Amino acid sequence: MIFETLSVFPEVFGPYLDASIMGRARRAGVFEFHAHDLRDWTHDRHRTVDDAPFGGGQGMLMKPAPIFEAVDDLSRRGPAPHVVFFSPCGRRFDQGVAMELSRRERVLLVCGRYEGMDERAYALADDVVSLGDFVLTGGELAALAVIDATVRLLPGALGDEMSAVDESFSFDGLLEYAQYTRPASYRGMDVPEVLLSGDHARVDAWRRQSAIERTALWRPDLIESARLTPEERTRALEVMARGKGGSDA
Repeated sequence: MIFETLSVFPEVFGPYLDASIMGRARRAGVFEFHAHDLRDWTHDRHRTVDDAPFGGGQGMLMKPAPIFEAVDDLSRRGPAPHVVFFSPCGRRFDQGVAMELSRRERVLLVCGRYEGMDERAYALADDVVSLGDFVLTGGELAALAVIDATVRLLPGALGDEMSAVDESFSFDGLLEYAQYTRPASYRGMDVPEVLLSGDHARVDAWRRQSAIERTALWRPDLIESARLTPEERTRALEVMARGKGGSDA
């Protein structure tokens, strides 16, 4: 899979994508990454990518011409990219969207800056996404989040191929179950006995129950669409009714 970014700050991507899981996956050939400088598609001595908005207002807007020229040029270099823009108008990025992107051959992430982009640039987008209802200084951080979430789903990216399956928001729409490590007792808080039992069937059952309760407790908005049996849904509703004082997880 090929990821590419179009940005006025292409240098910000390397340190993160060269480190840890992303770095290992990249070196192993799980994905390719190329950062493109939008200023390479400007034609004035100052390499200008922004201008004042028509009608007045605060700040500067990214000009459409460099973006159009860059996307047109890059689209001719290999398989047609799936072009993604970032905007508060876009659909909310989640695990499902990451799974959709993981099936693409080539993804080009266009990163905005300043007060945003000329509206005409969005005609280039195959997809427009938003990380949430907040404002970032630029699209680079959003692009890194999208790349990270998507790469984790690619075969060979994680040491344990089940890791991407056994995570929050995967498969059944629940948060991941509570997890513990050594020591078994710390400051009066003990690891649940079942996790020390060695009984894998009991552990699996406890983890399922923990995932349901944690989701009902911390993200009750996910319960409606989660894949639950009638009995599990009843348990989730009980936890939601009791609130944060009622979780056994």
